[in-house]
Amino acid sequence: MIASASPRRPLFVLTILVGSFLLFLVQPMVARMVLPRLGGAPAVWNSAMLVYQALLLGGYAYAHWLGRFTVRRQAMIHLGLLLVAALWLPVGLARIAPPAPGQEALWVPLLLFASIGPVFFAVSAQAPLMQRWFAADPRAGDPYFLYAASNLGSFAGLISYPALVEPLLPLAKQSIGWTLGYVLLFMLVAAAAAARWGRGPENAQSPDTAGDEARPDWRRQLHWLLIAAVPSGLMLSTTTHLTTDIVAMPLLWVLPLGLYLLSFVLAFSSWTSLTNVIVTIAPALLLLVGGQALLGTGGGTMLVALASLVMLFVVATALHGYLYFLRPGPRYLTLFYLIMSAGGVLGGAFAALVAPLVFNWVYEHPVLVLAAAMLLPLPALLPWEKWLGLRRPLPIVAALVAIAAFASWKLVANWDGTLHGAHVVWAAIIVAVGLLVIRWRWAYVAVLFLLMLGFGGVQTLEKGRDGMRVRSYFGIYTVTDDRYHQQRRLAHGTTLHGLQRTTPGHELDPTTYYGHQSGVGLTLDRLPELAGPDAAVGIVGLGTGTLSCYRKAGQHWTIFEIDPVMADIARDPSKFTFLSRCAADTPIVIGDARLQIAKLPPARFDVLVIDAFSSDAIPLHLLTREAFDAYTRALRPGGILLVHISNRFFDLEPVLAAEARGRGWSAAIRLDPGPEDSEFGDLTGSNWVALTATPARLAQLTHGLRPRQNAAANDAWVALRGEAGFQRWTDDYASTLPILLWGNLIGKHE
Repeated sequence: MIASASPRRPLFVLTILVGSFLLFLVQPMVARMVLPRLGGAPAVWNSAMLVYQALLLGGYAYAHWLGRFTVRRQAMIHLGLLLVAALWLPVGLARIAPPAPGQEALWVPLLLFASIGPVFFAVSAQAPLMQRWFAADPRAGDPYFLYAASNLGSFAGLISYPALVEPLLPLAKQSIGWTLGYVLLFMLVAAAAAARWGRGPENAQSPDTAGDEARPDWRRQLHWLLIAAVPSGLMLSTTTHLTTDIVAMPLLWVLPLGLYLLSFVLAFSSWTSLTNVIVTIAPALLLLVGGQALLGTGGGTMLVALASLVMLFVVATALHGYLYFLRPGPRYLTLFYLIMSAGGVLGGAFAALVAPLVFNWVYEHPVLVLAAAMLLPLPALLPWEKWLGLRRPLPIVAALVAIAAFASWKLVANWDGTLHGAHVVWAAIIVAVGLLVIRWRWAYVAVLFLLMLGFGGVQTLEKGRDGMRVRSYFGIYTVTDDRYHQQRRLAHGTTLHGLQRTTPGHELDPTTYYGHQSGVGLTLDRLPELAGPDAAVGIVGLGTGTLSCYRKAGQHWTIFEIDPVMADIARDPSKFTFLSRCAADTPIVIGDARLQIAKLPPARFDVLVIDAFSSDAIPLHLLTREAFDAYTRALRPGGILLVHISNRFFDLEPVLAAEARGRGWSAAIRLDPGPEDSEFGDLTGSNWVALTATPARLAQLTHGLRPRQNAAANDAWVALRGEAGFQRWTDDYASTLPILLWGNLIGKHE
């Protein structure tokens, strides 16, 4: 019987597809569950990915250990494990205390291990185990194609969550649906076990005893480990690099992981011709796109983001194809997957744990790009030394590298952040040299590094030397001086987090979203009239502390900030002076604002300002019904809730309108376009929503609502725009797809 007609092949394919689908469906589902406890910082996802990789490694080690037994014994043990793991169903979060400030990096893995560790471990083992069982039949043939099916199932699970599952089902039903899928998987595994029940040493050779292939030595195993580690780390570093320094785009984390999984599908499939083409072009593409890996800002263009994603896919496919080429026979299948998984954990640990502690920028990305250059197969694209009949081309190669070094020096000397004129020529020379020396790895890696340095790399390195750039679990913050405009800026990647004028006499003027004509400015300027001279104010989100200069004598302010590093920046008068000069004695409560507000005594604030919305970073857990319950409890009778919803990618008006309608509150929005003619040019448009328990209180603030066509007037508030049938967000159900501004996903975003 030929391999394609081997017994029960569809059963094993289906079992692997279902298991991998469930494995990657549960990852974003649990990440969504954890939102109310921590928020949605990119580092949270990186930490979660590291946990998943560690559990995957454990599952692969377990599958490898099972290989010493007959298939019958393996099936009994594994089915028993699946039954024990079912005690953790339906999927939910473990009840453990919230993290102390600064302990998030440790708390997230602990929570995930306690919540889904056993289930994830048991399901993760089924892919290599099913391949081992499949290969136990001597007619089965090469089992490695099943790994492609496994990653195809993983990709389907990953994509289906934001596209279908989250928009259609609340978390409780998602958990029940996943549990039903687990039951299906158990039955499929049992059926696969029955199909191979009689296979064992007594009537067939097991994969551990079949053949005479020697056990791979430690050098070969180390090679596997490194080849697997680089794409895993590059997947996470690409996510961080894109969201930090290229363009902050919603759901961007899905794309690198999805492409990483698809690279396995292609590399472990029978499409060897396509894989070979990708292996051939990978070094050139790595040079062209990876040469920008040290660039401090990508200009916020989708073109640069797309190029980075293409590079990730091509490099991952080339490396995984090389890994497939180096694979052992079925006898050492589980050892191969075990080392591959260990490599994934190694790369993930470097990008998610080591890098944030060691680097003050996303330096892990260029490091991993260089590591990829050291490991990729390097075909000779332009065998010029053969065309010229040279026997000793190394002197010419060295001369070419020297030319690239000179071009890199010229780029560094005149770099202003963009390529134009002579810059294009020098960059083209470096790229051309890189293409000519691809065959010589030392020269190729050296030229790639020179291109990184010339292409903005030296300037990126210099910014980190003076303490004006810091990195925390929640982001990378850079303080820069614009001497031409007399401004000091705080940026989180491509997102402006605050700005202070350095013009004498104007240092404390409100800027950006917080001008006197903004919704928050109009409210805080009238606070003595609205709430008396001793008004109490809560501010969620510190930034540079711009709002603190609205505080007047006698008022009592409290600021909530999740990131201690941000508090250090705002308090440091050598960086920004809003806080030190206007409200130095204002308490700053560190931690998730929603959790901290819930701990306060009721009726604490006359005005509560929720200012945690910028770029694509929506702390979704701050906009749910349960979050507004906490805000309502914290407000005094007649209190005013202000929510900042300026956003490049999401229209949050329907969310706030649905919440106001659900509470019977009154709401209005101040659509401030920003001044048409500003002396300093540092006031930007903003959208602020005001919510009050009664129409009369809202009328006191707004002096009556105006038609929406007059929204740009100096002090105009207009009615909040809702959408019929829009479902109120809760901790159990919230989807960002209905409010996504699809047209803004393309183009340049400053």
